[in-house]
Amino acid sequence: MSDESTISVVPLTKDRWEDFKTLMGPKGGCGGCWCMLWRQTKTDFEKNTGDGNLNKMKTLVAGNALPGLLAYSEEQPIGWISVAPRENYVRLEKSRVLKPLDDQPGWSVSCFMIDKSYRRQGIAAVMLKVACDFVQEQGGIIIEGYPIAPKKDPYPAVYAWTGFESVFKRAGFSEVARRSETRPIMRKILKPA
Repeated sequence: MSDESTISVVPLTKDRWEDFKTLMGPKGGCGGCWCMLWRQTKTDFEKNTGDGNLNKMKTLVAGNALPGLLAYSEEQPIGWISVAPRENYVRLEKSRVLKPLDDQPGWSVSCFMIDKSYRRQGIAAVMLKVACDFVQEQGGIIIEGYPIAPKKDPYPAVYAWTGFESVFKRAGFSEVARRSETRPIMRKILKPA
């Protein structure tokens, strides 16, 4: 089991770009996504799959956007959590299941990527806690996530890139809507920084 004393979680910045690429691997995470799925329309995402998405993410990072956080064990990148203001995830706006609940400004955790050899060790929970702290430091009050609530266990980790409901519950998130049996919308209200 990992905890905050054994890993560090920091924003993805220009100087950590190569670590992000290493973690995502030659296929760019899940099939050339490069964590751009929610940041584009479906048409644009499909058009950019692979190198196009890689270049779009690199442009975000080069422009000093902070699109998420990297987790490290010593110097090795072992995890990624995408966290940004909800309006950065344009595809969520059109989602039947995950569309906005209200007009309140908020942040979203849209995905996780954890190195295979570090899965099932609590890394996602540590990253989610740090993501909440990060959002709070940025002045955010609301943070949402869209995890999987699997019907059977074990659920293949490769398909749980939005996280598991149990991890969000342990981090103090509450279910605020469920438009699909296995996809709750979880929300946490943060104290002002």
